[in-house]
Amino acid sequence: MTITDDFQNEIREKVSAALKDMGSEGIDFVVESSTMEGVDMAVPCFPLAKALRNAPQAIADDLASRIQPAGLIAKVASVNGFLNFNIDPEALIKSTLDEIIRCGPCYGSMPKSGIRYNVEHTSTNPTGPIHVGRARNPIIGDTLARCLKRCGHDVTTEYYVNDVGKQVVVLTWGVNNVSDEEAAKNSEEHMKEIGQNEKERDKTDHRLVAKYRVANKLMESDPAVQEEISDMMRRFEQGDKEVIDTVRHTAEIMLDGLRETLGQINVVLDRYTWESQYIADGSAKAIVEKLKASKYAGQTDDGAWYVDLKDFGVQGKNTKFTFTRSDGTTLYTTRDLAYHQDKFTRADRLIDVLGEDQKLGSKQLCSALEIMGFDKLPDALFYAFVSLPEGKMSTRKGVVVYLDDLIDEAVARAYEEIKKRREGMSEEKMMEIAKVVGVAAVRFNIIRVQPEKQFVFKWEDALNFDGNSGPYLQYVHARACTMLKKAGEFEHDTDASKFVEPSEINLIKILSKYEEVLRMAGDEKKVHMLPAYGHELASAFNQYYAAVSILNSNDKRNARLTLVECAKTVLADVLDCLGMGAPEEM
Repeated sequence: MTITDDFQNEIREKVSAALKDMGSEGIDFVVESSTMEGVDMAVPCFPLAKALRNAPQAIADDLASRIQPAGLIAKVASVNGFLNFNIDPEALIKSTLDEIIRCGPCYGSMPKSGIRYNVEHTSTNPTGPIHVGRARNPIIGDTLARCLKRCGHDVTTEYYVNDVGKQVVVLTWGVNNVSDEEAAKNSEEHMKEIGQNEKERDKTDHRLVAKYRVANKLMESDPAVQEEISDMMRRFEQGDKEVIDTVRHTAEIMLDGLRETLGQINVVLDRYTWESQYIADGSAKAIVEKLKASKYAGQTDDGAWYVDLKDFGVQGKNTKFTFTRSDGTTLYTTRDLAYHQDKFTRADRLIDVLGEDQKLGSKQLCSALEIMGFDKLPDALFYAFVSLPEGKMSTRKGVVVYLDDLIDEAVARAYEEIKKRREGMSEEKMMEIAKVVGVAAVRFNIIRVQPEKQFVFKWEDALNFDGNSGPYLQYVHARACTMLKKAGEFEHDTDASKFVEPSEINLIKILSKYEEVLRMAGDEKKVHMLPAYGHELASAFNQYYAAVSILNSNDKRNARLTLVECAKTVLADVLDCLGMGAPEEM
């Protein structure tokens, strides 16, 4: 428990006692961080107005008159319907700095909760490379998992591999039947069709996409090819091991390319689960039997089975949730139910990171799980797709930026920026730093926007090396490292009396909030809070750096260097939690 938690508890105790004194014991109230300058915590009195039959300002005035500053509470005041509190600065300074020194990189992390989380993210169709439109998924999912781990939870990240269905079967047929020459010719024609918006790359997953395009064209024009692919799909659905293994092998080749892309942005998943597993082990058929036995089940005229979800808040034409085709074979939706059933045997809580177009599907899935008797349901974190200034991305129309291209461009621009600033640095070192900085630019720019908000991708924002950006945080971290290196050895000094400047007190207050931010980013799934905090911390450090002399501050030198070290420690962990490197020089 941090000093901020202790401060909140003292406020709760004092306000509860004051309400009791007013004859209003047991009324609920909220203690929250204040956005008002010069105020640390506040109790909004507007929600109390109805119960206390009084105006919010009058309630705040009455409460303030009954609470005397004591303990961690240094000041109490009522302003505009809020009961405002300030923490004792001496206690805050010493406690915060001592805790950071004691914990090091683990500062802000919470004790083990014993709760097992499963975070499923990315899970893109393995028939093509990841484009920027869906780049939010792995970056949001990976950042959320990192935050949840710091909240004390046991976290597994998972990728659900779609190796079932027409697209992946067509891809498999193309890999096994389309020559490299034919695929290369198709790539040239495709480039002419789409202009300069797409870049063919010398990577396995990009090369195989060309074979997929050829297979699609042949299937449309050649009945024999169409029959071959249809036969493969029928055999797959019937559990034919040979076909399943062949298709899975192709999907695995594509996954190698996806893993390479994800690895470049520091995303590594713990587990890959194959959709075909639920056909092979019979669990998808078991789901069918469970749903058939429910009172909500019915059949269409052509024999397909569905459950009616109108009692679960699903309206209109979407009330019928189909779980078999007319021939009795299972659908993606059926196998998704089996997948979630499996995940609940391995985790206490499930989080699915999904595009905004999956809201209906997620609701239908949860309704079907309820019909099957599940008392726990997955929690979805939805995100809006990334678009370009000219509109939505489309691989068919060629209006697309692949994540691979974005990373390459970010690293190239980072390299040019470093080259301008650091004459004399070796080529190898500049490229090493450029890779770290380029990835930070991409990840920070994507995670800083609330997932549900629309996001237009602009190069000038992503690769902005000043202001609210990943490279800015890294630059401030490098500045702190350089200062500590120049200082050499020093003794930690957390004597609160030596911290009197507004800039250093403000910096310490921000450091004290780190656990609260991690809790919001992880347990409340507000991952955008973390980059906002990182920028606030970096800006506060720069203000401190500009306002006071640190290396030549006589009796305050050790204290100020202690604060620099503490800020560097927390900023390094923020960068790590955001999936970014923390370079010591830039």
